[in-house]
Amino acid sequence: MTEATRAADGTTGASVDVATEGARIAASIAHVVQGKDDVIRLALVVLLAEGHLLIEDVPGVGKTTLAKALAASVDASVRRIQFTPDLLPSDVTGVAVYDQETREFEFKPGAVFANIVVSDEINRASPKTQSALLECMEERQVTVDGVSYELARPFMVMATQNPLEMEGTYPLPEAQRDRFTARVSMGYPDPAAELAMLDDRATTDPLAGLRPVADAALVRALVAATSRLHVSEAVRRYVVALVEGTRRSPELRLGASPRAGLQLLRAARASAALQGRDHVLPDDVQELAVPVLSHRLLLGGDAAVGRRTTEQVVTQLLGSVPVPRGR
Repeated sequence: MTEATRAADGTTGASVDVATEGARIAASIAHVVQGKDDVIRLALVVLLAEGHLLIEDVPGVGKTTLAKALAASVDASVRRIQFTPDLLPSDVTGVAVYDQETREFEFKPGAVFANIVVSDEINRASPKTQSALLECMEERQVTVDGVSYELARPFMVMATQNPLEMEGTYPLPEAQRDRFTARVSMGYPDPAAELAMLDDRATTDPLAGLRPVADAALVRALVAATSRLHVSEAVRRYVVALVEGTRRSPELRLGASPRAGLQLLRAARASAALQGRDHVLPDDVQELAVPVLSHRLLLGGDAAVGRRTTEQVVTQLLGSVPVPRGR
């Protein structure tokens, strides 16, 4: 255990280890989300990178359960927003209400004023309502009637969405997708995990028995420790080369933004910290390139006709960009 992967707990002043605490949170989530260790780990990476997670898949595979299990494992404020076609932006951000007694406007906070915001089926709301999340996801604040209100730290949006082929969905705007650090697909559970789920949930809900194993102060300390991990110039150049490669690709009409490079590096730091290292390796970047970059990209016409996917384009790019050696 190294100093770069340790941090002072803001409550007790004791030293905490990112890898150890991350494993405790992951084990707590795994009690509910069985057989999805890679998905759970990616959710923790996004949490420690101070990012936001987009969970996309068909209905019924556990998207909302993953979000609620992470929220239940961290003793912090949690709000859930069920996105529907009639949801208004003010329901998300809040609204200024006129108080007749004081003759002044009083701000009523919306659902985003929490540490973890579970945005369920985000692509069932109108683009106007989806856009209400843009400011708070990037700047950690909400502006209503010209007044800005800071959001608490940590602040994480965990959004679930159904594939666009499902009835009653709207595509997320490009600016909205770019604010999500990573996208993950749950996939169907393997037969053993599905059988265990049938046994465990016949009479009880595992979420009801889940108890927090961390709190907001501890998460803030873990985030601070993660941000101090060493990243060599060679690894930083590698990240830039990958991002630039998406902009030059003839298969894409929209490449990755500078924000994508920043979030890829933050996610790589979080991945290294969860493995107990004090430095980032090219392997960390390679591991996260697909979930961090692919949802931000738009295919060109020929690639779309050829049924290519943005995940395939990023994977091909990883094979063509030279990998730096060493730390």
